Amino acid sequence: MRYGKEHKQATRRRIVERAGRRFKRDGIDGSGMSTLMADAGLTTGAFYGHFASKEELLTTVVADQLRKQSESFSSQAPPGRAGLEQLVREYLSVQQRDSPEDGCPSAALLDEIGRCTDATKQAYTDGVQASVENIAARLAPDDPPSARVKALTVFAMMVGTMQLSRALTDPRLADEILEQGIHNALTLLGADKHPS
Repeated sequence: MRYGKEHKQATRRRIVERAGRRFKRDGIDGSGMSTLMADAGLTTGAFYGHFASKEELLTTVVADQLRKQSESFSSQAPPGRAGLEQLVREYLSVQQRDSPEDGCPSAALLDEIGRCTDATKQAYTDGVQASVENIAARLAPDDPPSARVKALTVFAMMVGTMQLSRALTDPRLADEILEQGIHNALTLLGADKHPS
């Protein structure tokens, strides 16, 4: 049976969405083709009608995940520093830590992305640049380039804080790491004067 273009596009979107969740939960190397396709309700053989390789799927997933993350922040967060505080608190939350499949691809996949092909690393680079520009534009709406270094620092701090909190077996220490990360990021952003 031949399906129309819309069906193929919807199936491809489903593969990308489900693979994004699986990659973030189990890692890139821990996500086999049969599991990725089963998550999408398809057979492994159907994969090659949509992607040439697992690496192509990964590149698409990374670009898609970071684009959605940036769009969500742009559309849902209040303007200015209040939006930055909301971003920091949501990103460094216990919920995000305990549900990596629903969270940021940076915190979940960064170590593996560093070992991927240039195409995947470029998709990641483009996504990070968009996130940093978004933060900088909220910090200094009239001159985003002036806030770029601070935005880079906050982005890196949040990702590292989340990775460290996820790696700990002591729940109290893991929570303390998140709280300190929130405090440090808000202090750096100058958003710590806003009420919680």
